[in-house]
Amino acid sequence: MNDTTNNETDAASTAEDTINQEVLRLRSEVADAKDRALRAQAEAENMRKRLRREMDDERKYALVPLLGDLLPVIDNVQRAIQSADKHHAESPVVEGFKMVGQQLEAVLAKYNCTRIAALHKPFDPNLHQAIAQQPSSEYPANTVLVVAQDGYQVHDRVLRPAQVIVSTAAG
Repeated sequence: MNDTTNNETDAASTAEDTINQEVLRLRSEVADAKDRALRAQAEAENMRKRLRREMDDERKYALVPLLGDLLPVIDNVQRAIQSADKHHAESPVVEGFKMVGQQLEAVLAKYNCTRIAALHKPFDPNLHQAIAQQPSSEYPANTVLVVAQDGYQVHDRVLRPAQVIVSTAAG
C-alpha cells in the first residue's frame, strides 16, 4: 500500500507541477500580448500625431509655390517705383504703381510671407545670400551694407534669401 500511496502522491505532484507550469506559461503569454497591444497602441498614436503634423505643415506651406511666383512681380513693381522716384516723376501712374506695390505687400503679409530684415544686420547665411563684400569703417565686419534683392520667408521657412553686400574690415 505504501508504494501505491507514493505513486498517487507523485502523480498528483507531477500533475500539479504541470498545471503550475501551464499557468506560468499562460500568464507569460498574456503579459506578452498586453505588451504587444500597448506597443501597437503607442505606435498608432505616434502615427496619428505624425500625420497630423504633416497635414498642418502641408496646409501651412501650401501657398509657397504661388508666393514664390509673385516675388518677381513685386520686384518689378518696386524697381518701377524706385526708377520713378529717382527721376522725380510724380504722376497718377507712379501713384498707381505705389498702390499696387502696397497691395502686393498686404497680400503677402496676409499669407504670412514677410520680408527678411537685412540692412545693417549681421550677415546670416540662413537668411542672406552674399553677392559681394565691401570694406567698411562705419560698420563691423559681416554686416549687411546693401540689400540688392529683398528676401522673403513664409512662417519660419525661407522662400528666397536676401541678396546682400556684406562689409569686411576696413584695411
